Amino acid sequence: MVKRWPQSAVVAVSIAAILLSDGCAEKRARAYPWATAITVRPHAPVLAPGYTPPQIDESAPDLPWDFAPPPSLVVSHQPAKPRVPVQPAPEPAGSAKSDPLSLAPQLSPQEIAAAQQQMNESLGIAQRNLVTAKGHQLNATQSDLASKVNSFLEETRAAVKDGDWARARNLARKAQLLSEELASSL
Repeated sequence: MVKRWPQSAVVAVSIAAILLSDGCAEKRARAYPWATAITVRPHAPVLAPGYTPPQIDESAPDLPWDFAPPPSLVVSHQPAKPRVPVQPAPEPAGSAKSDPLSLAPQLSPQEIAAAQQQMNESLGIAQRNLVTAKGHQLNATQSDLASKVNSFLEETRAAVKDGDWARARNLARKAQLLSEELASSL
C-alpha cells in the first residue's frame, strides 16, 4: 500500500521549492533607490599586472579654430520688401454697410418666427415653474436649480437683444428643462 502525503504538506513543499528556486542571491543585480544614489561609489578597475597606461604627449601643436560656417547657415542679405497697406475692396453702390461679423447662424424669416415662438413657450413654462417653486421651502439642490434657471433666462434675454434667435431658443429650452426638473422635485 502506497502512503499518500497530506494535501497541505504537498502545498507547503511546492511553495518552498518555488521560493528556493528564485536564484542565487549573489548574482542578483542590486537596485539602489534614487535617494541613496549619492552614497554609492563606483569601483575603480584593477589594472592587470605589468600594464602601464600610455603617457599623454603635452607637446601637441595648438590648432586654430577658424572654420567656415556650413553652407546652410550662410545668410544672404536681400532688401526688405516695401510694405503696402491693403485696400479693402469697394462695395457695390446699392449695398448697405453691415454690422461686424457675427457667429450667429443666418435664419430665414420663417425660421426666426418659429424660434421666437418656441422660445416664448419655453420661457412661459420656465417662469411658471419658478413661480410655483417660490411658494415652497427649497433645499440646497433645488435652490441651485432655481438659480441656474434664472441664469439661463438672463442669457436668453441677452441673446434676444443681440438678435441671436437660435441661441435664445436653445437657452430658453435649457431653462425650461431645468425648471421642469425643479418642479418635479417639489
